[in-house]
Amino acid sequence: MTSLFAAMRLLRAVWVLAREGVIAALPRQGLSGPALTGHKIATRLARKRSEGLDSAQRMTKAIARLGPSYAKLGQFLATRPDIIGLQMAVDLATLQDNMESFPSAQAHARIEESLGLPVDDLYARLDEPIAAASIAQVHPGITRAADGSERRVAVKVIRPGVRSRFDRDLEAFFLFARMQERYIPSTRRLRPVAIAETLAQSTRIEMDLRLEGAALSELAENTKDDPGFRVPKVDWQRTGRDVLTMEWIDGIKMSDVDALKAAGHDLPRLAVNVIQSFLRHAVRDGFFHADMHPGNLFIDTNGDIVAVDLGIAGRIGIKERRFLAEILYGFIRRDYRRVAEVHFEAGYVPPHHDIEAFAQALRAVGEPIRDQSADTISMGNLLTLLFDVTDIFDMQTRPELLLLQKTMVVVEGNARVLDPHFDMWAAAEPIVSDWVRRNLGPAALVNDARDGVHSAIRIARQLPELADRTERLSRDIGAMAEHGLKLAPETVARIGKAEARESRWGRVALWVIALAAIWIAIAVS
Repeated sequence: MTSLFAAMRLLRAVWVLAREGVIAALPRQGLSGPALTGHKIATRLARKRSEGLDSAQRMTKAIARLGPSYAKLGQFLATRPDIIGLQMAVDLATLQDNMESFPSAQAHARIEESLGLPVDDLYARLDEPIAAASIAQVHPGITRAADGSERRVAVKVIRPGVRSRFDRDLEAFFLFARMQERYIPSTRRLRPVAIAETLAQSTRIEMDLRLEGAALSELAENTKDDPGFRVPKVDWQRTGRDVLTMEWIDGIKMSDVDALKAAGHDLPRLAVNVIQSFLRHAVRDGFFHADMHPGNLFIDTNGDIVAVDLGIAGRIGIKERRFLAEILYGFIRRDYRRVAEVHFEAGYVPPHHDIEAFAQALRAVGEPIRDQSADTISMGNLLTLLFDVTDIFDMQTRPELLLLQKTMVVVEGNARVLDPHFDMWAAAEPIVSDWVRRNLGPAALVNDARDGVHSAIRIARQLPELADRTERLSRDIGAMAEHGLKLAPETVARIGKAEARESRWGRVALWVIALAAIWIAIAVS
């Protein structure tokens, strides 16, 4: 029954996306067979009024009808341009996640339940909400210290019932992912079920506001000495699972270019600052704000960038940072052989491929940008073309690099809105070259040697435990060889349930197809 309800919710989502023209706005190039037929039917079902809207506007209308779960799904898919395409990813990333606010009485109840104190004891004043999104809404407030001093704060409160709503809608997401993985073999490389699992995990993290507070605290610690960038301070005494209290930010949104000009801010300097700040966080720290659309960036009176809403954060390890830095330097120097070697050394391209052929493919990406002016070369687009080529060479999906790529494209867009003649490479060069000098030069050898010694010490400490495990494994294998392999009753039961579940998914898929055909026939007639 649960699967049937999930199928019905999925069917409704497809209907809404078709009616609002979202599917019709997707490119049909390369589609064939049932996929092309489905695209044509969805185009016929689109409302006439959607024809004059761009893809972002169509998506906004569809998400407003589908609810907060799909708003969050859209934000998540914005991190996967390999699945939905770069343009759709950028459209989703720049959407303003605006939802209707819920009553302040419910917000007060959530705060008191989370913090265990009456709202009047926690805040000197708590005003009506000024912004509402899919997961939470924000209230202006004032706190009063023991000495009587007051401080303005922003109070973020989880939306009531949002967790149970997400759990129900996630069932539909998992149903679609399983059907896609089973019936469309060409998409298995993208691991749709694993993507759904990642979405489920990321939303669970985002729905615990203590974790967002921790992310703000970590980013603040990383950037405490950085020029021109900061994040709000967290009030931990008034922060819990369902409420996050932080410093109130007085500033102008980066999206309001006219107001920035009127306030006398140096827009070209801000463009350089936003790019360099992002690269410092990603390349130097391996931890970055992954939702840097201009609505989340404020410019304070000092001209500093203040980033808010850190519900989505990205992490990349030292291996990925070296990979990124060497790739960018390789393309700048036209050393395509070295770029190819980096891919093979990192294990991103299977070793059975020819490195010379891969270097030739990379040259096809790099050479067209050589004659472009500096203000038209996009680092984000370069990475997009690079991932297109690596797909031919069976490069597996790397979610952490795709999240970095998507954020880079959005940040570049912010910079070019501020300064249409922005030189991406000139802005990025000091940050990347400094990191390369520190991490790929002689200093890197010392650091690698130190890390190797630490790893050897850890392995030495684990040797007694490893020897004990090896001895137990040897005994178990000997017993298995003598008496045969025996399965526990619960294991047999799980195997039977798994087989039944596979059969059930096949029946559910047939029901979804039949219901969709009936629905479309009624709508078209």
